[in-house]
Amino acid sequence: MAAQPPAPPDRAALRRLGDAVRARLAADAGVHRIAVTGADIYAVGQFLSAAECARFIALTDAVAEPSRTYDHGTQSNYRTSWSGDVDRADPFVRMIERRIDDLTGIDPAWGETVQGQRYHPGQEFREHHDWFHTTGAYWPEEAARGGQRSWTAMIYLNDVTAGGETVFPKLGATITPQQGALLLWNNASADGTPNPLTLHAALPVIEGAKYVITKWYRTRPWG
Repeated sequence: MAAQPPAPPDRAALRRLGDAVRARLAADAGVHRIAVTGADIYAVGQFLSAAECARFIALTDAVAEPSRTYDHGTQSNYRTSWSGDVDRADPFVRMIERRIDDLTGIDPAWGETVQGQRYHPGQEFREHHDWFHTTGAYWPEEAARGGQRSWTAMIYLNDVTAGGETVFPKLGATITPQQGALLLWNNASADGTPNPLTLHAALPVIEGAKYVITKWYRTRPWG
């Protein structure tokens, strides 16, 4: 009898976390589940105020540099935004992080530092997954500092004049940026395996600028 292949790393933890967060969000009347089949995507309107968004835009501008990727370092046009990690010790940043932690119920220690991202006309982030490909050269380091990514929380900091939508091509979902709105999705399937249907992209900005912040969660303490 052939040996069974090993289970994907962190599968049990991803399954437990997925169940817990889904149940918490289902009980929150302020959370809207986006109608897609095969993935968990949620939205919360006006999660940040206009003043809070403006403050995060300024923080992003202060740290932004050309964005990097894990898998596409040789493709200079793959992710053309500018981004940077904001200061986690800033009391304002800590307050917003706690708000996201409270929404999801995920242990704050499992969350990565908030990253601010800026897109000018023509800039984009082509199709990618947020979960880690465990065959990648980067995986041993990421496994040691928190394991697989579980949930993604992304907040739009401004309305975009044209373009800049977030698209999930395998799910048939397109989300237009709306100032203060939070978009939250589970990077794993219900069985705890990385979900290929969460492939997504930030479409090119056509006019104006686009600012977002993103916070990724792991399956155990990060860092």
